[in-house]
Amino acid sequence: MNLSLLILLPLITAIAVMFCKGLKQVRTVSLIGTTAQLIFSFALLVEYWKERAAGNGAQFLFDQNYTWFDPLHIHYHIGIDGISLSMILLTAFVVIAGVLVSWAQERLNKEFFFLLLFLSAGAYGYFISLDLFTLFFFLELAVIPKFLLIGIWGSGKKEYSAMKLALMLMAGSALVFVGLLGLYFNTNLNGAHSFDLVEISKMHMDTKVQNLFFPFAFVGFGVFAALFPFHTWVPDGHSSAPTAASMFLAGISMKLGGYGCLRVATYLMPDAAHHYSPLIVLLSTVAIIYGAFATMMQKDLKYINAYSSVSHCGFVLLGIGMLTQTSINGAVLQMVSH
Repeated sequence: MNLSLLILLPLITAIAVMFCKGLKQVRTVSLIGTTAQLIFSFALLVEYWKERAAGNGAQFLFDQNYTWFDPLHIHYHIGIDGISLSMILLTAFVVIAGVLVSWAQERLNKEFFFLLLFLSAGAYGYFISLDLFTLFFFLELAVIPKFLLIGIWGSGKKEYSAMKLALMLMAGSALVFVGLLGLYFNTNLNGAHSFDLVEISKMHMDTKVQNLFFPFAFVGFGVFAALFPFHTWVPDGHSSAPTAASMFLAGISMKLGGYGCLRVATYLMPDAAHHYSPLIVLLSTVAIIYGAFATMMQKDLKYINAYSSVSHCGFVLLGIGMLTQTSINGAVLQMVSH
């Protein structure tokens, strides 16, 4: 299976949308493109099951690795395991649902559906990336479209909400980038630094280095996952976002953060994860309780969705912070079920 199709399908669909004439064509092309993504995701699931049933015990399947920028050892390295596959299926469902719920979107319909499809391309690329720089690149692809979707098609204090969301997510991205650079400059792969997630996972990085850079990575990704007290963009973003964008924020964007906390911070810096585990559990517990009580006080459905998402994502981070196989399985299940 060529995983690059997960990125190409939404990009080709987005470009095709811009050449459509009339709302009917835009909706039809968008629906066909997102349906193709969903079908490909299920085909990927079937092929994954077949490989595992045949005894393929590789950590990541359908691996592809191409040099992107050799001087810094940046590679277009992609592959999937069960966690990333579940996130791919989740993304496919949310995107096609977003297109259907936006069926009556008439104002700047080409641009709206283009940004929605562009968002999905960034999410797919993020979930299949096995190179940290590539993963960060796709993470950033998703910030600007969200800003535009809320700022242009939102409601209420949409400019304020869009700006707050963009600034907080970019601040989280800056922390993530510091954490990734810390990992990069403390690796030694045949005398060179590396962004390769698989190679870094095989190295035992010094505990002091892990303790130094783990907070940058975990908190940075945690901003995307509504980690308390960096969750304040969620209520404003949800309340002002158009329905499809709100679905994407809850269904996908917050999972980008949870996935990063698990796949990058915890997986690559396990000693530091154990060191900071009590703090993660404490903050997650506060988010669960605070989000639940705040939800019960709301009268607006989008605010109910937003604050309940803070509480639910608290369970995700709690599962990651507890660092047991059962709790991490639960965190992944919660990311999908939420």
